[in-house]
Amino acid sequence: MSKLTLKELKPRDRKRKIIDELIEIMNTYRTIVLVDISRLRALQFQRLRSKLRDLVQIKVTKNSLIRKAIDELKELKGIDLSPLKDFLSGQLAVVASNLNPFEVYDVLEKNKVTAKAKPGDVAVKDVVIPAGNTGIPAGPAISLFKKFKVPTKIEEGSIYVTEDTVVVEAGKTIPAEIVDLLSKLGIEPIEMGLNVKVAYSEGVLYREEDLKLNIEEYRKKLVEAFINALSLAVNVTFITRESSPHIIAKAIMEAMNLAVNACYPTRESIGYIIAKAHAQAVAISNLIKI
Repeated sequence: MSKLTLKELKPRDRKRKIIDELIEIMNTYRTIVLVDISRLRALQFQRLRSKLRDLVQIKVTKNSLIRKAIDELKELKGIDLSPLKDFLSGQLAVVASNLNPFEVYDVLEKNKVTAKAKPGDVAVKDVVIPAGNTGIPAGPAISLFKKFKVPTKIEEGSIYVTEDTVVVEAGKTIPAEIVDLLSKLGIEPIEMGLNVKVAYSEGVLYREEDLKLNIEEYRKKLVEAFINALSLAVNVTFITRESSPHIIAKAIMEAMNLAVNACYPTRESIGYIIAKAHAQAVAISNLIKI
């Protein structure tokens, strides 16, 4: 006898199966993330699920069932994910992975999908109509291009855009007329993804703001820390692989300075001593002439 699908099960059995699946996921994976999917359209969600299949597990269900699974997981396995319950609001999905929370956040941020614009959508970045053949026949559509100051010409009966043109700047609402034009051009200016609400891993709760890493800023701080540590090591003569060349160079410079000031002749210092003596002699000579 074949197993019943989720839809074929009775409501009570269906809920039980979903809770069991959630418990299995939460018990198996190192990092559990709650993501907001309220803005995702069905097509884009399916595309995202396909892109992320080999990287993370995604489970969409009601918040009440997630809450129940968290409670039962603590009772059955002693695994306490109860801090996540404070974030069970809105339309959510559970994302599970053995990556650490920062890696999961990075994966989700880098794996977004595009979507056609709808009137009222806000452009996340500049919306550009690229130069080239639009494939749109010359006719009434040309007035739309002119309205939004897109330079065009007619070639072989089609409208050609002569240069890349920004039609909606980042942060501005996309007008209905532009939506229609972008649709005809096959341009999908909207980016959609799984927006992290909170993550929980190895007893630590991470909010979205905790997971946003400015890599360039951290790189800058690491460089500054290295320079400061190197400077300290050189000044206190603390020998390391990185500091030893600078310490030796500093010692040579200080020894040379001491030898020259003390008029102690060596192969390295004699030239500087003579040059110094000559400069002093010239200075005295000039004073005598005065």
